[in-house]
Amino acid sequence: MQQPEHDRLRIKRVYELPDKQDGRRILVDRLWPRGLTKEKASIDLWLKDIAPSTELRKWFDHDPARWHEFKARYLDELKGNQAQLQLLKQELEKGEVTLVYAAKDEAHNQALVIQENDWLFR
Repeated sequence: MQQPEHDRLRIKRVYELPDKQDGRRILVDRLWPRGLTKEKASIDLWLKDIAPSTELRKWFDHDPARWHEFKARYLDELKGNQAQLQLLKQELEKGEVTLVYAAKDEAHNQALVIQENDWLFR
């Protein structure tokens, strides 16, 4: 029996050491993380286009006061991005997935929005 998606979808900062329990490591940033080589990042798939648009990312600027509005706007973007959501769903069907992101703020980032709204790719 397969685990539900939310049990197989983890999130982690890309700067944390990769772990074999991560499963497939999917980068969900539009820009490559600073200071990391592809080998160190240990990324299996880069879903650059699932990340927030450049405009939204710049507007948000990781300001916690804008978090709720950011989530709403980002969810709107995600709903219109079925191709990327389908790719993520296919990866989840294979097994464990860890969404990796570069943001310093672990409580306010796009990977968390995706994880909390797994209904998007069911």
